[in-house]
Amino acid sequence: MRKSRWLWLIVPVLAISAVWLTLYLLEPEYSYTPPIGKLENKPELRSSQHGPVRQFDVWGKSVKLHADSRQPSPSSLSPDDGAVEITPDMLELGRKTLYEQSFGNEIFLSDVLGIVSGPLTIKSISKAIAKLKGAGTSNLEVALEEDITVGGLSFKKGDIIKTGFDVAKGSYMPVGLTVKYQEGRVKVGVTCMACHATVNDETGRLVEGAPNADLNLGLVLALAPNSAAFFTHTDVDNLVQYVKDSSPLIPNSKGGKEALPDAQLLEKAVDDNLVKWAPGYFDTTVDLISDITQIPDMFTKGDYPYSWSGFAAIGPFKGLSSFTNNVHAQNTDSLSQMDVSDSFFGIDKEVYVGTILQNAANPKYRYDPKSGMKPSVFFDTLDPNPGTAGANEVIKIPNYPKVSAFAPNGLYVNTPGYKVGEQVNAMSAYQNVIRPPVPKQTPKPETLALGKEIFRKAQCITCHAGDAFNNHRILPVKEIGTEPARARAFFPTENDFGKSLFYPPDTPVPLPKDAKVVEVPSGDVEPDQLTLGLGHKNTGGGYKVKGLIGLRWSAPYLHDGGVAVGPELTQVGVSATLMKGISPDPYNSLKAMVDRNLRELVVKANREDQRLKDTSVTGQGHEYWVDESTGYTKEQQDALIQYLLNLKLK
Repeated sequence: MRKSRWLWLIVPVLAISAVWLTLYLLEPEYSYTPPIGKLENKPELRSSQHGPVRQFDVWGKSVKLHADSRQPSPSSLSPDDGAVEITPDMLELGRKTLYEQSFGNEIFLSDVLGIVSGPLTIKSISKAIAKLKGAGTSNLEVALEEDITVGGLSFKKGDIIKTGFDVAKGSYMPVGLTVKYQEGRVKVGVTCMACHATVNDETGRLVEGAPNADLNLGLVLALAPNSAAFFTHTDVDNLVQYVKDSSPLIPNSKGGKEALPDAQLLEKAVDDNLVKWAPGYFDTTVDLISDITQIPDMFTKGDYPYSWSGFAAIGPFKGLSSFTNNVHAQNTDSLSQMDVSDSFFGIDKEVYVGTILQNAANPKYRYDPKSGMKPSVFFDTLDPNPGTAGANEVIKIPNYPKVSAFAPNGLYVNTPGYKVGEQVNAMSAYQNVIRPPVPKQTPKPETLALGKEIFRKAQCITCHAGDAFNNHRILPVKEIGTEPARARAFFPTENDFGKSLFYPPDTPVPLPKDAKVVEVPSGDVEPDQLTLGLGHKNTGGGYKVKGLIGLRWSAPYLHDGGVAVGPELTQVGVSATLMKGISPDPYNSLKAMVDRNLRELVVKANREDQRLKDTSVTGQGHEYWVDESTGYTKEQQDALIQYLLNLKLK
């Protein structure tokens, strides 16, 4: 009998231990990828990927080769020359990577920043999804698990916040989030599609490539217990002002001692800025200036150079791979700047790392100044990707810690086991086959014909020409007149700038010691355009001419998203729309782009809101009017707007 009792006790314990050990060793993870059949817009998989024509990208140049040709591939299509073949398998990898690959940012977001360690938890998110009962939503509403005050905003336990997370119909996982069991903990990471896909509430279907215009990143980050780790994306430009007499001294990189900023003071300063971010916005640069931009669309075919400033202009897929890389190599792990913090920010490397880790959410990653260790040495004992900066899965460019036009922080995301750039290039290739949904209703042909005529007559076509309605130029900020802060955001990279060196695309990762090095060609891009896109040489930077495909899905407009008008023409500016949970209306917002009087109201409303002032959102500039002040009728203005909303890639 005693043996039987012991067995009843031991068997469950052994079973639980076995499950725990399995989880610990396998580190399972999950993210949601919707079947293509459930999309609102299916990707355009052309014959060049599936038919008799083989297609290659060679450092941004598109090359086609007839598959039935008996001639061998030209020597210029070898990996040593940068040739990457676009195949169905590559496109499949690209789609899978966009939805599922976090490149290891669970460590920074969960262990360091603590994105689900505050009042927003995995439990509360799961409860919110369960309440949907499979219905789906474009803006998941979550009840907070505890009281909190951040940025002057007070929340009680049980209060509902709108996260902006999208859950597709029939799914039980937010799009673009990863859940991973690692180191005995459940962690959350983020993938590209958290920002670049949205649920159409009318159908419950997912729209690939459309910006997630209500993703409330600022508030979600502010609710984390160590949002101070994200300080380089805010207006905190001097850590010394947060140092107290009681602040601990740590060994710096120069052999001396230096004080860390007070963790609570810095946390408050960062939170104060983050809560001012409008939904659908993100600060994508690390210039110690709060210059948020709206999340861009992924209708990328022909819309080069990439990024609002056009900095991503060279390399595979005409700079799209450089742009895609920057998201995870720079934006989802602040520790990735640890080796360039001195030259970029004037912050000693040890102070920089210590500042980020001194209040880490997971005690394992929390740096103790009393230990006497250098913060970087402490992090090295935990780094899952040793030998590189930060915790994400990255490789160094050959001349690191130099940075370049190709890799502005000197790093390139790459999961071990894949070849150099394989995942990033696959994501770029897939983005280029995403097309916006076809409108259910289109205007009368005569309206579109009139709109096209006005488009030419008003000289919109001067800049917005070609297949994607983009002339591929970067305009100086002084010429275009839009809010200037973001245009010069990459100027700190000039301090460590070097040649654009990389590796051939057949190079394995981890990198062999004798890996071949090649220089990324930039001959097709004018040097002054590269300089302008990076804001170097005191140019003040500029903004690219944006393509016009998918405007129906990308309101509000301009890089700062400041041109926002709601369903009612009285709802002008970001404060009257996104800040109040009202989606900008594409038609009315485009009207504000071309109507002088309406734009003046929009800019005035934005400038009167201190939150928008503090985050560099105005909606100013691009003053090209098609209204009565320039001799156009309301009918002509309406036709132009209808034409713009219905443009298709040529």
